[in-house]
Amino acid sequence: MTISNERRATGRWNDPALPASVRARALLDAMTDAEKVRQLGSSWPGHDAVGDVAPMQETFRDAETFDEAVVGGLGHLTRVFGTAPIDPEAGRERLAAAQARVVSANRFGIPAIAHEECLTGFTTWQATVYPTPLALAATWDPGLVHRMAAAIGSDMAAVGVHQGLAPVLDVVRDYRWGRVEETLGEDPYLVSELGLAYVRGLQSAGVVATVKHFAGYSTSRAARNHAPAVLGPREFADVILVPFEKAVVAGRVGSVMNAYNDVDGVPCGADETLLTDLLRDSWGFEGTVVSDYWSIAFLATLHRVAADVPSAAHAALRAGIDVELPHRSGYGEPLLAMVRDGRVAPELLDRAVLRVLTQKAELGLLDPGWDPGRYTAPPDLDSPRNRDIARRLAEESIVLLDNGSDVLPLAGQPSIAVIGPVADEARCLFGCYSFPNHVLPHHPELPLGVEAPTVLDAVRREFPGSAVHHEIGCPITGDDRSGIGAAVVAAAAADLTILVVGDRSGMFGHGTSGEGCDVPDLNLPGVQDDLAEAVLGAARQAVLIVVSGRPYAIGRHARAADATLQAFFPGQEGAAAIAGVLSGRINPSGRLPVQIPGDTAAQPGTYLAPPLALRSDGVSNIDPTPAFPFGHGTSYSSFRIQDVRADEDVVAVDGLITVRATVTNTGDRAGTHVPQLYLTDPVASVTRPVRQLIGFTRVDLAPGQTRTVRFTVHADMTGFTGRDLRRRVEPGHIILTIARSAGDPGSSVQVTLIGDARVVDHTRTMSVPGDVLPD
Repeated sequence: MTISNERRATGRWNDPALPASVRARALLDAMTDAEKVRQLGSSWPGHDAVGDVAPMQETFRDAETFDEAVVGGLGHLTRVFGTAPIDPEAGRERLAAAQARVVSANRFGIPAIAHEECLTGFTTWQATVYPTPLALAATWDPGLVHRMAAAIGSDMAAVGVHQGLAPVLDVVRDYRWGRVEETLGEDPYLVSELGLAYVRGLQSAGVVATVKHFAGYSTSRAARNHAPAVLGPREFADVILVPFEKAVVAGRVGSVMNAYNDVDGVPCGADETLLTDLLRDSWGFEGTVVSDYWSIAFLATLHRVAADVPSAAHAALRAGIDVELPHRSGYGEPLLAMVRDGRVAPELLDRAVLRVLTQKAELGLLDPGWDPGRYTAPPDLDSPRNRDIARRLAEESIVLLDNGSDVLPLAGQPSIAVIGPVADEARCLFGCYSFPNHVLPHHPELPLGVEAPTVLDAVRREFPGSAVHHEIGCPITGDDRSGIGAAVVAAAAADLTILVVGDRSGMFGHGTSGEGCDVPDLNLPGVQDDLAEAVLGAARQAVLIVVSGRPYAIGRHARAADATLQAFFPGQEGAAAIAGVLSGRINPSGRLPVQIPGDTAAQPGTYLAPPLALRSDGVSNIDPTPAFPFGHGTSYSSFRIQDVRADEDVVAVDGLITVRATVTNTGDRAGTHVPQLYLTDPVASVTRPVRQLIGFTRVDLAPGQTRTVRFTVHADMTGFTGRDLRRRVEPGHIILTIARSAGDPGSSVQVTLIGDARVVDHTRTMSVPGDVLPD
C-alpha cells in the first residue's frame, strides 16, 4: 500500500538526520493555520456503532465522519483495533488503509498517531489478557512488569500502533471507587516504581506511553467517578503527584492525559498551573498532553467553566492540552475560527502543534520512506512469549492471606465442592479495560478470542483424582438466594470446599468493579456475604478465594475459612495460577498493594496516614484497623529477617544511609520473600504518616539459605511538603524499619539527620535501590 510522493510537499522536515525539533519547526513554518489545527484533532472510525466503552459517548454520536476528519491532516487515529472485534491481520490491514487515506488527504503526507488502550494488554480481539494493574502491583516485581509492557509495546508497534493509553498512576484513596482495579495500589512509592517500569517497558518498544489521570482523579468525593477531588495541597504533592513526577523525570514519558475531575473548583483540563507551570516548566515534560475522551467539551457541559465548546477549547489549549481525543469537537473549526479572528493567539496554537509534530518526527512518521503498508508480518498477539509473561505475573500476584489451619497446599481430596458465582466465569478473571469485558459484551455471539480456563476448569485439571462438584450458590449481583441451600448441602457433603466469590468487571454500572462501577460500601456484591456465611459454616474444610477488582471487607469470612486467597483479576492465566497455589505447585509470593478492610471499615482510609487517622481508643468508636495490612502476604515457606543495621547512624541532610538485613528461608521448600523498607518521622513540622514505604525487593531463597539485602537511602527520601508548600528535608531523628508489611513491627534502626533543612525539587533522588548481595 505504497503512497505516491508526487504531490507531496517536501522539505527539511523529511530529513531524518536533523533533530526532531528542527524538523517539526520547519514543517510548522510551512503550514497554514487550517493545517495546523488539523494536527490537534483526532478521529474515531466507527465511533457511531461502538458500544458503551467511554463516558457519555451517546452525546457525541453525531461527530464528524472519518472522511470529513482526514481532509487537510489528522493528529490521531482512535482505536482502530479496539472499537469492535477484528482479526489481528484484518486489523493491521484496516489501520494501514486508514493511514493511507490520512496521508493522501494532506499535502505534506503526514500520517496520524494511532493510539489504543493497553491497560491489561493490547485491547484488541485475540490479544493476550494480562492481569489487571492491581494484580501487577501485588507482584511487587518491577522487572516483570517491564517485560510485560515491552511485550505489549512490541505487539502494538508490529501492527502500526504508536501510542498506548496506559499506565494509570492514580493512587488509591478510597476502595469504593470503581477504578481501583486499574491502579497500582494505595502507596505512591509502589505505584511510582511499577508505573516507571511500565513506562520504560512500553517505550523501549518504540510506543509512546500515556500516564493518566493527571491529577487527583482517585480522590473523588464519596468515591464517585468524575466527582470533585477532595484533598489539600500537601496530600496532592506528596501522594498524588509523586508517580507522575517520577514517570516524567525518570521515565521521560511521552504523553500525559488529563483527569476529568476538578481540584478545589478548577477542572484539570483547564488548569494551566497543573498542565503547564508544574508539568512542563517545573518538571521539564517535553511530550504531548492528550485530553481524556471528550474532557474538553466537558469543561462546558459538565464543569460549566466555559460558555460553549469553542470557549472550552480555548481554555484547554491555554492550559496545555495539545490533542483532543477521541475525535474533534473544539479542536476543529471552532478553534480555527478563533485563531483567524484573533481570540486565540497564534503562538498558543503553534505551541501545541509543534509538540505534536515533534512527536511525529520522533516516531519516524515524517521520514521520507514511511509507508502505512510497512507492517506486513502476520501478528500473533497471543504468542507463547506473551502467555508465559502472563502466567508468571498471575502466579506472582496471588496473595495467600491466611493459612492458619495449614490446609494448604492441598493433599489429594476424594471430593471437592467448588462453590460460588465467580468459579465458572472466565470474564471474572479480567479487568474492565480488557477486550473481553470492554468490547465483547456488545458482541455476545463471539468467543473470548483467547484461551482462559475458569477456576472450576483449573481445579479439575489440577486435581484429576478428585470428584469435583460445582454449585453457583447465588449470582454475583441481585438478591437471589435460591441456590444457597444447594451450595450448603454440597459443602457439607464434600471433603473440601473451595468458595470463589468476588466481582465481574464492567463499565458504567454494568459490572461490580470498573470505570463507573462505584459502590456505597465494601460488602461483597449481591448476597455473596450470605452465601459465604452459610457455606463456610457448613463446610468440613474450606478455602475462601476472592477474585475481585477492589478489596472487600472479608475479614469475618477469612476467620471462618481454613485458608484465604486474594486474586485481583489475574488475567487469562489466572485460574491456573490459583489452582497451582492450592496444590502447592506454586509457592505464593504476592503481597497486598491495598489493605483488606476490617469489618467496620465502611469508608476506610489507606495505611498511609498520620496517628489521628488510625485506631484511637476513647476518641472514636470506629476502628479503621484492616483485616490484612498493606504489604501482607504469606507463603508455604517461612522466613526470618534479622541483623537489621544501618552503616551510618548520623548523616547529613543530603547524605546516604545504607540499611542491611539478612533474610533466611527457615522452611523446607524454596520460596520468595519481599522485605519492605518503611520510613517513620517521629517529629516533623507537619503531620507525617506513621509509616511510609520507601523501598522493597524480592529475594528468592532455597531452603535454609540466607542472603543479605541492602537498601541505599538518600536523605531526599525523607522529604515532604512543608508549611510553605515546598518540599523539604528536615534534620532530626528518623526510623527505618524492614518489615513484612505495614502492620508488622519488623526491625528498626534510628538515624539522625544533621544540618540545615534543605529544599529539594524534581531533581531529587526518588528511588531506593534494593539489592540482594551475593552469597
